[in-house]
Amino acid sequence: MKQKQYRVAFVCTHNSCRSQMAEAIAKKVAKDVLIPFSAGTNPNQEINQNAVKIIMEIYGVDMRKSQHPKLISELPVIDILITMGCGVNCPMIPCSFREDWGLDDPTGKAEEIYFLAAALIKNNILNLKKRIVGKNIIIE
Repeated sequence: MKQKQYRVAFVCTHNSCRSQMAEAIAKKVAKDVLIPFSAGTNPNQEINQNAVKIIMEIYGVDMRKSQHPKLISELPVIDILITMGCGVNCPMIPCSFREDWGLDDPTGKAEEIYFLAAALIKNNILNLKKRIVGKNIIIE
């Protein structure tokens, strides 16, 4: 039987770095379970260039071609909400499951911090996928 897919939104303030990286990574490592989106409460005009570079190096994906910063009001109906740890109270977004990953923003930091952020995001996505498939998270 085919695994059900769930719409997940990765949300942070500017939707330019962590949430964009999460959307791109989820498309690569969990597309059988997750339909990923990202958004922000106050989005920047463009995706963080260091995040673009890191995702290109690791996954061969140019986020600028398939993604752009957007407001949370542009999200479709979602099943899962993941806040990235922006320290800002996200407005109420209807969903069946919500959690905060508490990730530090690598913006303005050394390149290795972006690689670390990408690795943490990948691990969190794989963990989320494992919990969904193992029915440790009930999403209705």
